[in-house]
Amino acid sequence: MTRAESSGLRLNLTLTALIIVLAFVSLMVGPAGLSPRQALEGLAGNGDPAAAIVVRDIRLPRTLLAILIGATFGFAGAALQGLLRNPLAEPALFGAPQAASVGASFVIAYGIAGATSFAVPVAGIVGALVSIGGLVAIAGRRASLSVTLLAGLALASLAGAATALILNLAPTPYAALEIAFWLLGSLEDRSMDHLWIAAPFFVASWALLALNVRAFRALTLGEDAAASLGVDVGRTRLMVVIGVALGVGAAVAVAGSIGFIGLVAPHLVRRAVHSDPARVCLPAALMGAALLTAADIAVRLVPANPNATAIEIKLGVVTAIIGVPFFLAMIFRERRLSDGASS
Repeated sequence: MTRAESSGLRLNLTLTALIIVLAFVSLMVGPAGLSPRQALEGLAGNGDPAAAIVVRDIRLPRTLLAILIGATFGFAGAALQGLLRNPLAEPALFGAPQAASVGASFVIAYGIAGATSFAVPVAGIVGALVSIGGLVAIAGRRASLSVTLLAGLALASLAGAATALILNLAPTPYAALEIAFWLLGSLEDRSMDHLWIAAPFFVASWALLALNVRAFRALTLGEDAAASLGVDVGRTRLMVVIGVALGVGAAVAVAGSIGFIGLVAPHLVRRAVHSDPARVCLPAALMGAALLTAADIAVRLVPANPNATAIEIKLGVVTAIIGVPFFLAMIFRERRLSDGASS
């Protein structure tokens, strides 16, 4: 076993243990605080019936969704950074999250379903799938990376404008407010229905991305060199884009807009695997799961304002507060490196 493989294995085991600990803490934390024993008994369906309802019907779906969504964002971010060979790449580049927001916002605005109904993620996933079809139709199956990026940015801008239009045309101020809060991102009041709706898309996303992780190592040499080594660059690009769109679109459809996990998670683990783009994907997924679970615990620990409309601070707000300074630090680091190289 090489040094990089040994380091990566230790990191994966450590992150897995951390996720298990955070998941257990997540089952205990909330307005109705539970002891470790009460949480375990509630999870098993024993003990206090009220504790069992809180753990199994409210906190377990929320915890599982935090793990799956965080892993999806982390995996998608690492895959895009490997595909684009750019450490600043993140999962919103191809318009799927924005399109998912359009579908969900439309359903909420016109009273088809409330923000916590399972009809919202269904509409969001449909929006993400439409954006994937639009991207392939506009850019073509064999388009260059720059053309694919431009098509994705155009679709993202169009979807953002559509969401703003829905907010402007919302039939009541209450519908607009509900959309605005949903867009901030949250796992509050999510049920197992949301988990079962989104899980197949997460699994499909992971499968598509996992099939292409080895190509990222060849792509570090450039697309021409990767092609000479037997990598079908066009097919790899298309599968990664579809995989990212499926997973991230489903995540946004279930939880609203949650940013920066896909950007931050790969950077926190990259040095441990010696910057190998093929080996960074699994630890990035685990790190994303740990980060989002920890953030979801944090929003329940912050004291709520009893006079506020929202019961909890929104999850997307917390991830942005953490992610923006990290993103700026990365930009300054890249600038220093480029200035040093030019001098």
